[in-house]
Amino acid sequence: MGISKLGALYRDIVPEYAAAADIQIIDKGYDEVIDELAAQPAGTVDGIIAAGSNGAYLRERLALPVVLVKVTGFDVMQALARARRISSRIALVSYARPVLEFERFKNAFGLDVGQWSYRNAQDAEDLVQMLRQRGIEAVVGPGLVTELAEKSGMAGIFLYSHDSVHAAFETALEVARFSRIEAWRRERLDTILRHLRDGVIAVDTNERIQSINAPMLTMLGLEAGTSLTGRTLGSVAPELSLQRTLASGEAELETIVPLLGKTYVVNRIPLREQSVLTGAVLTCQDSLAVSRIDRSLRSRHRPRHLVARYRLDDLVGTSPPIERIRTLARHYAATDSTILIDGASGTGKELVAQGIHNASRRADYPFVAINCAAFPETLLESELFGYEEGAFTGARRGGKAGIFETAHNGTLFLDEIGEMPLPLQTRLLRVLQEREVLRLGANEPIPFDVRVIAATHRDLRALVAQGDFREDLYYRLNILRLTLPPLHARRGDIAMLAHRLLERALTRAGAQLGAAQLLAELEPLLQNYAWPGNVRELENVLERIAVSCAALPDVAALRSMRWLDIAPELFGPNSESAAPSAGSVSRGLRDISQRSQRNLIRAMLAECGGDRDEVCRRLGISRSTLWRRLRESPGD
Repeated sequence: MGISKLGALYRDIVPEYAAAADIQIIDKGYDEVIDELAAQPAGTVDGIIAAGSNGAYLRERLALPVVLVKVTGFDVMQALARARRISSRIALVSYARPVLEFERFKNAFGLDVGQWSYRNAQDAEDLVQMLRQRGIEAVVGPGLVTELAEKSGMAGIFLYSHDSVHAAFETALEVARFSRIEAWRRERLDTILRHLRDGVIAVDTNERIQSINAPMLTMLGLEAGTSLTGRTLGSVAPELSLQRTLASGEAELETIVPLLGKTYVVNRIPLREQSVLTGAVLTCQDSLAVSRIDRSLRSRHRPRHLVARYRLDDLVGTSPPIERIRTLARHYAATDSTILIDGASGTGKELVAQGIHNASRRADYPFVAINCAAFPETLLESELFGYEEGAFTGARRGGKAGIFETAHNGTLFLDEIGEMPLPLQTRLLRVLQEREVLRLGANEPIPFDVRVIAATHRDLRALVAQGDFREDLYYRLNILRLTLPPLHARRGDIAMLAHRLLERALTRAGAQLGAAQLLAELEPLLQNYAWPGNVRELENVLERIAVSCAALPDVAALRSMRWLDIAPELFGPNSESAAPSAGSVSRGLRDISQRSQRNLIRAMLAECGGDRDEVCRRLGISRSTLWRRLRESPGD
């Protein structure tokens, strides 16, 4: 932008920069320049070069960078030398204020040159008239002043030189280049912010908003595209003010802030460039989104021991008792109420608990099981509730989360709850009531969301009566109840259970025989046993049999097996037959009672389709012995 002589000087210099920039000369000043720029397409102007009062006027009113053409001492000396050749009555005129350096130079060399300044066009006209009246014949100054001087009959010596304009052009090119870089960085930042789901606000050191993304506008209840640039954050949302962060220079992380009826997790972070505080940034995240992320992380990064392996379909059996348990378990899985599972040892209490967890809405979250009888009281407390660093000698650095924290959003299975010491029962009751846990050595409780399933093989009512179990804790646990039947109460499931368990055991042992082939020999013994150890005992016995039979080549080899040696419990006091297998030819029937002999003979007859010769061959007895045993009285 230049008027009068400065415009002409621009024209001389612009061709030199044609390859570096697109430079347009506007021979206007003040408001006319502003109107001209308003007609330009947005974003097409990187900077402005101007001088004197025109440049100062534009700098105050435009958001674009304005580079001023600055007068050097060399410019002043050259202009004064030219003026001296015209007249000795010289005036030096500058914009805004006198040049102090020139005053010192004038006094040092005894120059008789007056210096004046002006602030606007009218002021310049008045000044020129005053100089003419004082007899000034040559005026050194900017283009506006020299033109006015020439119109008044005085000589006008233009103050600016090619060198000073060149310097302004170089500065303007650098400013434009950095502005382009900064604009590119800002655009890239805005693009990043637009794609963030979190709300973000960046402010300067005066808390004036510099950047804000669409999610943040939504959180503030404003429409997308609303411009808040330049406004202070405190005036827009006092709850989110960054004044304290700007004052202290310290970050404030994960603070909870209510805003327009919602709860947000807010981080306030100071911004520094080369160790100098230049502003601050605020991030705002919906607390519900944080919860979803937490659930996702927990579900994806669960340790293998926190995953429930079994489902309710793994509960083998079709007997009425087991069908009733399966149906109840599915109903219970649809709720979050506490469940108490009781039943004899080995009936599958943890399998049912895992099945309920996998059938519930918590299936994607941890299943944490702890045996309350497996830990001494001191260790059980730290396992249940966790501890802070330094809570006791040997405490892990950084502390440790307890199982309630570990099971957050999932299921906590407390096995053998009847073995829990009374002092811990008191703490457990409080935790279950308050739904928050206090680590050992901590002051602040930690909230959690856990579904509790407890299990026991003991009669908790009897323990309550004896004073060994808290009555209030019993009622807190005994909301939903499952009583698992012992194996002898569901004999109809033994064959199905045995087939599945034996099949797995034979596979692990690498046996050539199939489960069906073995069970054809074993099923009478399995059905006649009382199974005091329930399914666990059945699984262990079948594992032993599978290992023992792993090397047998075919079914015929089974007849040489001595089941009494392999599984003596099947012939003990808990067996209704108490008899050896058909393959125990060497010992025959002499090692067992007469009643057991009759039971075994009848089982063999059924197995052999009534073929008495085959039964005698298998048992190693004669037909007369077989007949005699079948006719003996049951009471002998």
